[in-house]
Amino acid sequence: MTEHHDPFAHEEAAADPGPGTPVDDGGSPDPEAPVGTGGGSDDAESDSLADLKAENARLADELARANASYFNLNQEYTNYVRRSKEAASGFVNEGRERVITSLFGVLDDIELARQHSELSGPLGSMAEKFENTLATNFKLERFGEVGEEFDPVIHEALMDTPSDEVEVPTIGAVIQPGYRLGEKVLRAARVAVNSPA
Repeated sequence: MTEHHDPFAHEEAAADPGPGTPVDDGGSPDPEAPVGTGGGSDDAESDSLADLKAENARLADELARANASYFNLNQEYTNYVRRSKEAASGFVNEGRERVITSLFGVLDDIELARQHSELSGPLGSMAEKFENTLATNFKLERFGEVGEEFDPVIHEALMDTPSDEVEVPTIGAVIQPGYRLGEKVLRAARVAVNSPA
């Protein structure tokens, strides 16, 4: 007796997995499979933002330091200019004082000749013009007159004579007049003083 084989029976058996066998229909994903949340991308953005903030803070600190350096440099330059001007002015004043001080001998001779009535004619005119030039252009002032109250700050007493005619120390004679340039005394007046007896 001959068996009859169905040629499609094998294909149907392969197509039917049978009961209890899981079927992969290629459709819906496994509900128990982990679902991606994009965490890697968010971490990268967070790190990039932190780096930008750190770089911004570093640049801000460098800018603040640069501004401070510029401020200090500007202050140093300003002080240098001020000191230079003060030094230049001081040199000019010192030079003026030296020139005028070197002329004291000439001025003393003129004053002595005046006291002895020896200044007359062209010589007297020249002496007066010389003194006026110093007074006008250099603000040189002569001081120390008979009858003034003695002031130890601007007067130098070379002689002291008791007198019943004065109540306070008073200049009785001027030996050498004093000179000042503005408020600065270049030479104290050398005088003879009459003191209360």
